[in-house]
Amino acid sequence: MSSDNLSVPEWVANLRHPPKPASTTGSIPDPPGYPSMLTKKQAKETKVQPRKQPTPEEMDTLKLKKAWEVALAPVKNLPMTAIMMYMSGNSLQIFSIMMVFMAFKNPIMGIIATNQAFERFESESNKAKIIQAKLAYVAMQMVALAVGIWKVNAMGLLPTTRSDWLAWEAQREPLELAVSAL
Repeated sequence: MSSDNLSVPEWVANLRHPPKPASTTGSIPDPPGYPSMLTKKQAKETKVQPRKQPTPEEMDTLKLKKAWEVALAPVKNLPMTAIMMYMSGNSLQIFSIMMVFMAFKNPIMGIIATNQAFERFESESNKAKIIQAKLAYVAMQMVALAVGIWKVNAMGLLPTTRSDWLAWEAQREPLELAVSAL
């Protein structure tokens, strides 16, 4: 048997009989709630306190904060939308047309779905404050819609001159003229 112990590598012996854990009396204390160095008896004695339920006032405050996050979410998308609109150019291409379509579709769908966006936050006690968040949400959707209108105007698709409306006015002269080749 002693010959077996000599031929067994040290790591196998450590697996069979692990070394004692190092003392935790060092200069660095264990983090709070770290149970690995506790004995089983100490772990049973240490119980996690259940989290107390928030009061209705605290819940209303949390719901209102989340409602304002939803209300301001459309503004967070505006810089990226504006950059994409600028980068797509002012000519009529499939990419710029899709960008304009999305610039109009998303705010309109957001305005239509305003009540669904806020119904999970609404309660009887915070109804007036949620209405303020809803109005801010609609205003932010209108700003997003204005970016789409800016793009349509930049593409030259909005009738903004008198010649666009009146038949006897002279039409604008185009800056460039494209002729198809055969």
